[in-house]
Amino acid sequence: MRIRSTPSWQLKESDVTPESVYHQRRDILKKLGITLATLPLATQAQANIFDVFSDDEKIPDRRRALKAPDSTRFHPDLSLTPEDKILKYNNFYEFGTDKSDPARRAANFVTDPWKVDVSGMITRPFTLDYDDIFKRFPIEERIYRLRCVEAWSMNVPWIGFPLASLLRYAQPTSHAKYVAFETLYDPKQMPGQASRRLGGGIDYPYVEGLRLDEAMHPLTLIAVGLYGKTLAPQNGAPLRLVVPWKYGFKSIKSIVKITLTDKQPPTTWNLLAPQEYGFYANVNPQVDHPRWSQASERFIGEGNLFSSRRQPTLPFNGYASEVAGLYQGMDLRKFY
Repeated sequence: MRIRSTPSWQLKESDVTPESVYHQRRDILKKLGITLATLPLATQAQANIFDVFSDDEKIPDRRRALKAPDSTRFHPDLSLTPEDKILKYNNFYEFGTDKSDPARRAANFVTDPWKVDVSGMITRPFTLDYDDIFKRFPIEERIYRLRCVEAWSMNVPWIGFPLASLLRYAQPTSHAKYVAFETLYDPKQMPGQASRRLGGGIDYPYVEGLRLDEAMHPLTLIAVGLYGKTLAPQNGAPLRLVVPWKYGFKSIKSIVKITLTDKQPPTTWNLLAPQEYGFYANVNPQVDHPRWSQASERFIGEGNLFSSRRQPTLPFNGYASEVAGLYQGMDLRKFY
């Protein structure tokens, strides 16, 4: 007799909140009398009222099919967010702060050729080219929860390889304690980098970082695709970081540099607003954002916007049994 254990990240079907994010965003905002001009840049970029709407326009799709085996350990029975919503509902300020901006403005973003430099406190510095991104390390499909700091969430079938595979190949020295990441800087292709208004007031290039033990954790993924295809530009093509127990802004997109260091690296949102966005960014329902609660979230799935419900936020986004030990003895209100 087979006894099936329920993964710690699995939601009950009754907990999954149906929601549509594609219904007359501008018309509704106009009726509500809300304009972007009434909010400062940082607040405007994060304000929840703008998060639930997106344009329903057709976007060119230049992705190609990827073959990747399912990973049974990382393939829980979660209700997936529809592919179309994952493609059209994005935070990628290099292309604008509106959720629909990245899909529209990144349509012609060039991802091939591409190079990722891996350097720093490692024995084996190397460079990945576009083909290496997909062939150097074995890829697999993993279904992960994605939790945005703005209190919405998705369930995404990523395709990628463990970051640990790349780091083991690089052979970190005994002095390496952190891994720093950097997004491509190309204002000609990324209009948000050329305009503080369009880019949310961020200083580019976007940078992020993890402790080495976080980066080496089996859950930490370098994603190269989703829903059986390569990543779309708006989702961070050709490769992005995915750290499922942390808020989404940690999962840096369109990476060109990975550097191992002995010092905690700067991170973009922590530089912009350190009182709101910490280095660790672990999902924590007990620690609210200064401007909204983190106790619950809107799950973006099937269904109608106006009949949607919220679901409770889970500690470490549902991955506590796997990752809580990384932070044993730490004050998670101080190290947020």
